[in-house]
Amino acid sequence: MSQPPEENERTRLLRLSADHILAHGVAGLSLRGIGKAVGSNNRMLLYYFGSKEELIAAALTEAGGRFPLLERIFELLDDRDQPLRTRLEAAWELLSADENLPFHRVFFEVLGLAGYQRGRFDAFLDAVATTWRGRVATALRAEGVPADEADDLARELVALWRGLQLDLLTAGDRAATLRVNAAAAASFAASAGAAAASRSLG
Repeated sequence: MSQPPEENERTRLLRLSADHILAHGVAGLSLRGIGKAVGSNNRMLLYYFGSKEELIAAALTEAGGRFPLLERIFELLDDRDQPLRTRLEAAWELLSADENLPFHRVFFEVLGLAGYQRGRFDAFLDAVATTWRGRVATALRAEGVPADEADDLARELVALWRGLQLDLLTAGDRAATLRVNAAAAASFAASAGAAAASRSLG
């Protein structure tokens, strides 16, 4: 069954908007500028997306789907056939891959705007704050880590990865980030194991 014409047009505009944002970033971006770049106009973009901020958030989600290694991170974390430490090391190896750099650049650009201009990118901030942390916490709970401790460890791990992403963009030394993450993975795995053991004894 084919999509309704309106949905087809929205999908097309979203795809082209994601192309433009990945290539040029969002600094100084206007609806008029996006409209010109994608062969539309600001009125139609408002019709389909509601606001520039909602369009950018949707375009980032669309862009994220073009980087399959990002989704594989969570599939890997959920694979309990591998030790947790191994999964945490492999997750950063995927996240830090060169092919993900265009997404990281736009991600941090929008994150900076969202933190400075509260209210403009609330949907994006909510996704940043909850999605990754929630997926990591789920993997830790599957290891037997109590929910509260799993949430705290997930927050700490995601914060580490965000810092390493930024270090990767600024210093460009992937090997160094792999070493740092490997050491952290050992510590996180030990903490998770201790929390799970404490729960089973209790």
